[in-house]
Amino acid sequence: MSLPLPRLPLRDELYLLAHDDDTAELHLHQRALALGLAGAVLIDLFLAGRIHLGPRDGARPATDQRIRLHTDTPVGDLIADSALSSIRHAAPPLKMWLRTSSADMYDRTRAGLVAAGILRQHSRRRLGGLLRADRYQATDSKWAIVARSRLRYLVAGREQPDNHTAALAGLTAVLGLTEHLYLDQDTTTVTTHLKAIADQHYQAVRDITTAVDATIGDLATAAYR
Repeated sequence: MSLPLPRLPLRDELYLLAHDDDTAELHLHQRALALGLAGAVLIDLFLAGRIHLGPRDGARPATDQRIRLHTDTPVGDLIADSALSSIRHAAPPLKMWLRTSSADMYDRTRAGLVAAGILRQHSRRRLGGLLRADRYQATDSKWAIVARSRLRYLVAGREQPDNHTAALAGLTAVLGLTEHLYLDQDTTTVTTHLKAIADQHYQAVRDITTAVDATIGDLATAAYR
């Protein structure tokens, strides 16, 4: 009898969903994904009872709330505990923290997945050996399949969402990854459904997801200046 797979951190599941299972190609811009990964780290910290947001009093946009420490008890995860350390003394504004922490979040998440044996680095030489191209391929597609299946079951109404999966639904929607769930339904309809599921859960998780979306929008705006 096989044991159920342990649940990965939200950022790891998001990373896997954002890459093609077979080719490891990214489905979106790396900078946008990095912001989503940083948001996923914050959501995991909130769900673990380590942080909260505030104040949410209408004096400032929800996306500019400060991240405040609830407890600095380590999670036991290198990336999450590093995030706790960055919040401990500063209480940074939400969007500012996302921009700062996302700078190396893609590389750190990938390195963690390699260390866990979920990704494997493949290198090959190009241009007569002058350039080295690295690809990070999943050692087993089961991790992405399990995460994708939970979202597919939500859309089909076959499962009730827990807080983790509802958060994954919201991030999948705002990052534009819905089409890569490989459902027969219209992508816009599925995206709306995933957002509606996410909106039924914690306000703080919704605020973090909204901040991710807004910060990605800021990047897009800056690109046209």
